[in-house]
Amino acid sequence: MAHSRSSNQMVLVDGDACPVKSEIAEAARTAGVPVIMVSSYNHELQREEGVEIVRVDSGDQSADLYIANRMKPGDLVLTNDYGLAALALGKKCLCLSFRGIVYGDDNMDMMLEGRHARAKERRSGRYGKGPKPLTAGEKLFFQHKLTNLLSRLQENVQP
Repeated sequence: MAHSRSSNQMVLVDGDACPVKSEIAEAARTAGVPVIMVSSYNHELQREEGVEIVRVDSGDQSADLYIANRMKPGDLVLTNDYGLAALALGKKCLCLSFRGIVYGDDNMDMMLEGRHARAKERRSGRYGKGPKPLTAGEKLFFQHKLTNLLSRLQENVQP
């Protein structure tokens, strides 16, 4: 059963390329934590109980900027964007990738360096295929990590 929340902590989702939307909605509903899923008008999001859908313009960083301007200490930010994750960590948020990687000060520098190297490769004409679709096992791994982080949020606000 979901606990009553004594804080206004929430889950903020970079929804454009999110492959685990229904898993997020279900886990957050169970934990009693509200979700804001942010997406550009180019992407259609399914309405779910406990999830507020926010639509932003299709600019390259519009969803990230919306999230960055609303996150506050203790929120949980879900994204695959390392830049947004770094901002979230700087604001004392918990942060998780859609593949279940918990972002932290210990791994963020390496991830940002990798992003920079891939950007240099793209500028020189090398393009990758993009990320592979998540397997059922990877979705379960994500759900496990998400449930753990939602429990940590509740422990921080429960007496």
